[in-house]
Amino acid sequence: MNQVEKIIYTGKTHTTGGREGYAKSDDGRLDTKLSPPGSQGAGTNPEQLFAAGWSACFIGAMGRAAKELNVTVPADVAVDAEVDLCSGEGGFFLQARLNVSLPGLEREKAQAVIDAAHQLCPYSKLSRGNINVTLTLV
Repeated sequence: MNQVEKIIYTGKTHTTGGREGYAKSDDGRLDTKLSPPGSQGAGTNPEQLFAAGWSACFIGAMGRAAKELNVTVPADVAVDAEVDLCSGEGGFFLQARLNVSLPGLEREKAQAVIDAAHQLCPYSKLSRGNINVTLTLV
């Protein structure tokens, strides 16, 4: 486990009702109803929230990785994240796919940026060795 030198930010939420509940951040920026995946409920679900957070963080990590590799990330970089809630012999678990678009960047350089970002991104570190993750340059 990594030794903490400095806490940069702490995200704080208060959630009630589980998957059919409500989540709100302490600063009020996140204020949403929750619904189970695939339901007709009005809210989002934890898998969508995780996918959004991971893809946003991954784009930031690609920016940092590109800088270290002397590559410019295109302005229209995008990540389509897919987080599956699965069940199996051991119970419930997640798996994920990050489909990364780096338009205009040479394929070899784009793949190097993706691979480096996967080493830098805190969400990727969180998932490493814990869930199946597929990274695809699209």
